[in-house]
Amino acid sequence: MLEVTLPRRLLAEFAGSALLVTVVVGSGIAAARLSPNDVGLQLLENSTATVFGLAVLILMFGPVSGAHFNPVVTAADWLLGRRSGTGISAGDAAVYSIVQVIGAVAGAWLANLMFDRQVFELSGKDRMTTGHLVGEIVATAGLIALIFTLARTGRAALSAAAVGAYIGAAYWFTSSTSFANPAVTVGRMFSDTFAGIAPASAPGFIAAQIIGALIGLALIIALYPVAATNVDDVVVPHPHPAHHVD
Repeated sequence: MLEVTLPRRLLAEFAGSALLVTVVVGSGIAAARLSPNDVGLQLLENSTATVFGLAVLILMFGPVSGAHFNPVVTAADWLLGRRSGTGISAGDAAVYSIVQVIGAVAGAWLANLMFDRQVFELSGKDRMTTGHLVGEIVATAGLIALIFTLARTGRAALSAAAVGAYIGAAYWFTSSTSFANPAVTVGRMFSDTFAGIAPASAPGFIAAQIIGALIGLALIIALYPVAATNVDDVVVPHPHPAHHVD
C-alpha cells in the first residue's frame, strides 16, 4: 500500500495540465492546416479533440491528484473544503496552481515543437472584448457549478464525460470559446496559432475566470448548502493525502 504523496500528485497535475494544453494547441494547429479556409470547421476540429482529450486526461490522472488541471478548480476545492474540514490544504492548493501553470506553458511548447513551429513564441491573437470577458465568466461559472454539483451529489465518477461535454459545448455557446482556466490561458499565450491568446488579453481573461468561479461557488453553496462531505471528490473520486491506495 503506497501513500498518494504530494510529489506524485504534483506530477499528475503537471503532466495533465501540460497534455491538456498540448491537446488544445496541437489540435488548433492541425485544424488550421487541414481546413485553412473554414474557421467554423477549424473550431469543430479543435473542440472535438479537446472534448475527448480532456475526458481521457481526467480518467488517467484523476485517481492520483483529482485531475484539477485548473487553478480556479483547485481554489474552489480549498474554499469549499474549509467549510467542511475536507478538501485540499492551502499549501497544497498553492503548489498545485504553480505546477498547473508551469505544465500549461510546457504543453504549448510541446505542441509548437510537434508541428515544427518556433518553440518559444508569443501569441499575437487579441481576444480582449467585452463579449469575450462575459463569455469567460459564463464558461467558468458553469464549469465550477458542474464539477462541484457532481462532487456534492456523489456523482463525481461522471466528471470525465460531463466536464468534457461541457467544455466542448462551451467552445460553441460562449464568445471566448471557453478557456475557463487561468493555467490554460497562460499556456496558450506561448503559441502564436489558432488557439493562442495575446499576452495583453490574458489578464482580463483570468480576472473574468476568477469572477466566474466565485459565481459558480455561490450557486453551489445556495443549491447544496449541507452536502459538503463530498467536496474532496474533485474532479473524480481520488484518495485524500492521508489515505492509501494500491
